[in-house]
Amino acid sequence: MEFKKPKVGVVQATPALFDLDRSVEIVLAWIEKAAEAGCQLVLFPESFIPAYPRGLTFEAVVGRRTENGRAMWLDYWANSLEADSIQTRRISEAVRKAGMFVALGVTEREPVGGTLYCSLFYFAPDGRLLGRHRKLKPTGLERYIWGESDGSTLLGYDTDLGRIGGLICWENYMPLARTALYQQGIEIYLAPTADMRPSWQATMQHIALEGRCFVLASNQFVRKSDYPGRYQPDLTNEPAIMSRGGSVIMSPMGEVLAGPLWDEEGLLTAELDFEVLIKSKLDFDPVGHYARPDVFRLDVTNQPPFSQI
Repeated sequence: MEFKKPKVGVVQATPALFDLDRSVEIVLAWIEKAAEAGCQLVLFPESFIPAYPRGLTFEAVVGRRTENGRAMWLDYWANSLEADSIQTRRISEAVRKAGMFVALGVTEREPVGGTLYCSLFYFAPDGRLLGRHRKLKPTGLERYIWGESDGSTLLGYDTDLGRIGGLICWENYMPLARTALYQQGIEIYLAPTADMRPSWQATMQHIALEGRCFVLASNQFVRKSDYPGRYQPDLTNEPAIMSRGGSVIMSPMGEVLAGPLWDEEGLLTAELDFEVLIKSKLDFDPVGHYARPDVFRLDVTNQPPFSQI
């Protein structure tokens, strides 16, 4: 029997912070690089458009906001991405030209209202925007800038490459959210993040071993100097490198296939050997022979079934 061996890529790069159109140009360039490298799937970091606003407070404290903070919020809002927009269509066309799956972390703006969401956009090789997963629970002060999602965006896709789905950053610490994906048979698990701590590597390894799946984790590389000049005064206490990266690709046995990549931009690539995935199920399968449905059951409100691509 011949097993699948798709080639995948993980982008660790620097967006044009607070600049929607320039960030889109950067996305297009990395899609082209991934296509030249022969990737069939590529993952971008959390909120790559228009950047994860690390270090910024939006001048908010309990019980008080400021006009300057609201202006900063407006700037972030204006440079966030709408699903139905010229910018998204440009990305779709680049994906179609490249002929591969693309998972892109964005701050998503609703066309009606002011709420933003931390989202993962899924594009098919024909350029279609298949769907989007919105972060279930923004972490800490992220709750000030991003709204919460629900089970309707816990999406997964049954593709020629394998079953694909994922969670964003600290959603990966939510055991039931992970289980919601495992019980749909995830084989390629996507984890865009903004977490650059070395301990994140242990989390990715644990998920690979727990889910018996390939894990792709992608983070940004950002320096303080990459922020617009207007926000430099807000970053006086931040280090020169504000996000070191740490992007990585793991096997279902917890082995590192590529990375981790630190302190620079780059494209990690790996061939995912599905023979290894099947072998890993010999002694553990979280939703198969190691499950106890007679004892445990997880019902997820509004979670859709896997989409066939």
